[in-house]
Amino acid sequence: MTAVPGTAEKVRRIVAAMAPEPPAELDDAQRLIEDLGFDSLRLMELTVVLERSFDLPRYRPEELIGVRRVGEVISLVTGTLSATDGGPSNATPAASQPLATTEVRA
Repeated sequence: MTAVPGTAEKVRRIVAAMAPEPPAELDDAQRLIEDLGFDSLRLMELTVVLERSFDLPRYRPEELIGVRRVGEVISLVTGTLSATDGGPSNATPAASQPLATTEVRA
């Protein structure tokens, strides 16, 4: 699960597609809640979509504390991909994960 060059752009596309108030142009400094209109439920859905899109292990709540901007979401995903590279996947089977209400194909 190596972070590929297109990872950041794929994360940006997913965030923009799921943003309740999508901007004309997404910037890494934009805040998920204040600028893009995410609420707690939508943030949970975003997390699940990112986990599934990148075949990531489930994030624990303490790993998500402080992730408030688009650039921080990108750092979280790329860091997780780098950390899990070469090891067995700790991903929870999709059947046991909560379903996202929005399907995003990036």
